[in-house]
Order: sequence, then C-alpha cells, then structure tokens
Amino acid sequence: MRSPTTKQLRIVLEITRTGKISAAANVLSVTGPAVTLQLQQLEAMVGMPLFERGPGRMRPTAAGEVIADCARLVEDRLKVCVETLEEFKGLRAGRVSVGVVSTAKYFAPAALGAFKRTMQNLDLRLTVVNREDVLKALASFDVDLAIMGRPPEDIPVESMVLGEHPHVIIAGADHPLAARKKMGIESLAGETLLLREPGSGTRMLTERVFGAESPNLRTAIEIGSNETIKQAVMAGLGIALISGHTIAAEMELGRLVILEVVGLPVVRQWHIVRHRDKRLLPAADALWRFLEREGRSFLPDVGKPGKLRRK
Repeated sequence: MRSPTTKQLRIVLEITRTGKISAAANVLSVTGPAVTLQLQQLEAMVGMPLFERGPGRMRPTAAGEVIADCARLVEDRLKVCVETLEEFKGLRAGRVSVGVVSTAKYFAPAALGAFKRTMQNLDLRLTVVNREDVLKALASFDVDLAIMGRPPEDIPVESMVLGEHPHVIIAGADHPLAARKKMGIESLAGETLLLREPGSGTRMLTERVFGAESPNLRTAIEIGSNETIKQAVMAGLGIALISGHTIAAEMELGRLVILEVVGLPVVRQWHIVRHRDKRLLPAADALWRFLEREGRSFLPDVGKPGKLRRK
C-alpha cells in the first residue's frame, strides 16, 4: 500500500474536525468535489471505509482515526519546522503554552509577563487549572512547560527548582490566637479547619501536618479554592494551612495573620516541569532559561522563615 499524501492526510483531518466535506473544503480552500475525489482515492488505496456517513455529520471509522492521528502528528511537525525556521531568520516569533497550578497564579503571570516583554511577537498561552489537569496537559503534550509543586512520578519529565514555597497556618486578624508566639500545634485543638478539595497538593500537606500530631479539631470544612478559603478565614469561619504565596495582599491590609506554630512554615519547592519527550521550540526554551535565571525573583516573601509579617 502506498503512503497517503500530505493533501490526503489534511483532508481526513479536516473532515474529522468539521464532520462535513463542504466544511473541510472551505478550510482547505478547495472544492467539495476535489475533497470527495481525494477521499475516494484514499479509501480505495486503504481498502476500508474511513468515515461513516450518517445524518448531519461524518464520523471517522477506526481506520479513519488512525489516519487522522497520523495527520495530527504531521501537522505538528510542520508547525515545529516553520516556527524553527522563523526563529532562524531572526523574527523572534513563536508560541509557548504554559500550564500553572492554581496556587501559582499569584506570581506566575508576573514572571510570564516579564518574559513576554523581551519577546514582543510571542504568542503566550497561559492555563491555570488544578494539579490533576496540569498533569493531563503535560502527559498529552498540550503544554510546553508547567509550574507546579511536586513533579509527577508517573510521567517522564525534566524539572528544575524555581524557588521555595512556604506553607503557613492563617487566621483572621482578630482571632484569639493571633498574638500568641511559638505555640504548639496542640494549641489549635477545637479550631475549625478549612480544607482544599481531595487530591490537591495543599490538602495532602494539611492532612500530613495535622495528622502528625492529631489535634482535636472541632470540625473541618472543605472549600474548593484558595480565594474562598481566605475569605472564610477573614470571616471567622476557621483557620487554614495555605501557601504563603497566596496571602500577600491580605497581609498588607492587615486582614490575615500567620499563626506562629512551632514547626511551621513547611517549606516545599516550586518546580518548572517539561515532558522529557517534548521538543521545545526556541521560544519555549528561552522561557525555560528565563525562569531558571530570574523566576525566583517573582516569588513573594510572605511566609518565609523569619518573615512572618504582621501588621
């Protein structure tokens, strides 16, 4: 069997995407009969139907999916080729896709904005999602780089440390424990603990910190975002273990305090992560090097040991 032509691959891919020969022809700037002829020739060569022709939409068969997947790979490599050649010509154009876990949204945009100012023609795409979705994007090559805490163990990645990531216990400014110094975690017995959703890095760390000493917490409330947790703490609904990098504004306004608990802050690390098998284009590689060189400077000081700032 001969190999499909590039034109035939594109036709299969566009019909898969649009579900119609006429729509595919429009995208490819050719006539509908030309698309139909190429599809018929390819199906004759393959010896199998590539699409099921149902009402309203054409759907790829298993054989059609195989060819569409091949077409996607070819399309991706052609984009890589064109963008690389543009960089070689000195146009400094390119596209970078970055996935960021939600807790990193308090500093990552500033770092990415600083990088974009060095490359005005850069198409920068930022996605802020939870850890699970960042891992999916890494595994499927949907992002070039990711900013996260602990790198995954079940995906082949390369990573580098961006900087320290302190976690602290916060309370409202008028909380009875706000003025206490160097208290043990047992001093929190009876408090209401506000938790992130199961599976989040902050939730796992909270369970480890509080599980180690097992204080007699009165109850726990599950909340799905850092912003809502902060609002709940300021409203007096409870206390929370949270990233120090999420509370800079509230600390400056005096609306939150960091409880001085012995053994805290827990200092983890921020990482820049890339899939080991994904080839970085020049723009993405430049961002990797920029973050390696300057990324640490965008991390807030709040929560670092010795910098439990109070108003």
